[in-house]
Amino acid sequence: MIRITPAIRLDEREIEESFVRASGPGGQNVNKVETAVQLRFDVRGSPSLPDDVRARLERLAGRRLTSDGVLVITAQRYRTQERNRQDALNRLIAMIRAAMPPPVPRRPTAPTKASQRRRVEAKARRSTVKRLRSVPPSGD
Repeated sequence: MIRITPAIRLDEREIEESFVRASGPGGQNVNKVETAVQLRFDVRGSPSLPDDVRARLERLAGRRLTSDGVLVITAQRYRTQERNRQDALNRLIAMIRAAMPPPVPRRPTAPTKASQRRRVEAKARRSTVKRLRSVPPSGD
């Protein structure tokens, strides 16, 4: 299980990975080794995602979402297959987290009359303690 948030976990079987040859520099390896990763995740068919997250993820995915509702992420930033796999998975997790609903904003509340009174009384007590600590002026 891949943990996205405390409430959302993806089963590894929902993610399909295929390896392709990466474009760009790579020397002699570029034509022989399939280091780029194409990660596919069926957004519409995933039982792990709540409906509201699914809808936001579809909007967020844009052109990376196929007409069948499959999110395709291609990772070829690194020269090794394993690092590209991890990069693709991290990008999927980041996209799902970005599709989460925003937290409910905090409604500010005013302090109660009793707490205001307690605060003022504590200040007065503290003031008295400090005043008693001072050295009285000498009457020479």
